[in-house]
Amino acid sequence: MDVARLRVLLEEVQAGRVVVGDALSRLRDLPFADLDFATVDHHRALRQGAPEVILGQGKTAQQIAGVARELVRAGENVLVTRMDPEQAAYLAKELPQTRYASLARVAFVEVRPIAPLPHGPVALVSAGTADLPVAEECAEALRAFGLEFERLYDVGVAGLHRLLGHREVLDRAALAIVVAGMEGALPSVVGGLVSIPVIAVPTSVGYGVGVGGLAALAGMLTSCASGVTVCNIDNGFGAAFAALRILQSVPRFRLTTNGALG
Repeated sequence: MDVARLRVLLEEVQAGRVVVGDALSRLRDLPFADLDFATVDHHRALRQGAPEVILGQGKTAQQIAGVARELVRAGENVLVTRMDPEQAAYLAKELPQTRYASLARVAFVEVRPIAPLPHGPVALVSAGTADLPVAEECAEALRAFGLEFERLYDVGVAGLHRLLGHREVLDRAALAIVVAGMEGALPSVVGGLVSIPVIAVPTSVGYGVGVGGLAALAGMLTSCASGVTVCNIDNGFGAAFAALRILQSVPRFRLTTNGALG
């Protein structure tokens, strides 16, 4: 249950088109449903603007399918992250409308149309091809949240002309998400070029002292570009949700890179 559907229901009750008993029946699962192995939060879309998202990692295929069925029964779309192909195959048997993106390791079950957010696109920027699994996890989450985005991939600092050759993508963006491994320098470059919010995502890509993404994380946390926000290592989903929170909370206009209201 999200804000839009709750408003429609209350308006129908007020107008006499829905009786109180029927309305109570529709609301019976708020705020949660107890499945014994999981407590499904049906109130989350009301609080945060997006339904509960399932983390596939550490769960059995049966547990994932159980939570997904409950969300579908409540009329919610289902997003599952960190899902392996075997888990996805089981979910597709249970819910045939399941769509699985193998590179992103994300499954999505669309029950109702995704309402787009009325904002300019998110620039989804990645440093290298090895960062694509994290960037694509982010892309799938952005799509599920109704956020328009444009990909700008393999434009890392080893060949900075590649980024500057597509400056128009950054210029029309409402927000930028920058995914990078190695030393994690790309978010600082993007942060120095734009006035929009920049969310940095370190990846566990790199050699030796990269230490599974810790070097990129440290570099991003100590960025000389003021105001760059940093997510956890490999957390493309977290960056997408941060973008959702930001863009839900601001007016439709934004500051363009030259400081004018757009």
